[in-house]
Amino acid sequence: MKPRVYIETTIVSYLTARPSRSLENRVRQLSTQRWWSTRQANFECVASLLVRDECGAGNSDAAALRLGGLAGLELLLLTPAAVVLAEALIRPDALPRIAADDALHIAICADHRIPFLLTWNFRHIANATIRQTVRSICLAHGFVLPTICTPDEL
Repeated sequence: MKPRVYIETTIVSYLTARPSRSLENRVRQLSTQRWWSTRQANFECVASLLVRDECGAGNSDAAALRLGGLAGLELLLLTPAAVVLAEALIRPDALPRIAADDALHIAICADHRIPFLLTWNFRHIANATIRQTVRSICLAHGFVLPTICTPDEL
């Protein structure tokens, strides 16, 4: 059985975006594309209805590409337990209220017991300064924080 990995919205965005002029973003795009073409088959990749909704927003042409990137992935449902966990993650020493969707990504992944959360979101998800607090909140609610990583790390 392949390990499961939750594909967060930033992964799909970097995978499908036109080449960026920003060197940092271009490196992330290439890294994501390389992971998708060489490593993705080693995992059971899943996303969520939230990822689908986020990918479908914005410019219609770009949204169509992002939604195409999700094709074939299982889309996980938002459960009441995930909502409770996401609400618990919103606090001053963890995630700010503005990052409620990021809290939901973490909560959905934890609730469905997905071992890996793949992201480029360093502000609110792959953030080392809040990781221990987020881990403690998850444990207090009976969940294990998934390994949060980038394509370069997985």
